Amino acid sequence: MPTSESYLILATIMFGCGVFGVLFRKNLILVMMSIELMLNAVNLVFVSATQTLGNVDGQVMVFFVITVAACEAAVGLAMVIALYRKYGTIDTDFLRVLRG
Repeated sequence: MPTSESYLILATIMFGCGVFGVLFRKNLILVMMSIELMLNAVNLVFVSATQTLGNVDGQVMVFFVITVAACEAAVGLAMVIALYRKYGTIDTDFLRVLRG
């Protein structure tokens, strides 16, 4: 059975991939997927802590993180669809042009 250190290493790699995706991707859908990857890495840490400590506090936190992730996905997707309908693109560089 894997140790908690191996779970933490995997979560760190997952979180790093998510940060990389948020910083360097140009497509909003891929940025949202990267945010989901980071949230899943946090969930893995919570579950690993639950296994190590022997209580259910981490599993309760996972429930709340999953709820937040579902809300983020729904609201984010609605915003992406609205942007695409109005401007015809979901490129993050285009959004920077709109800001300034």
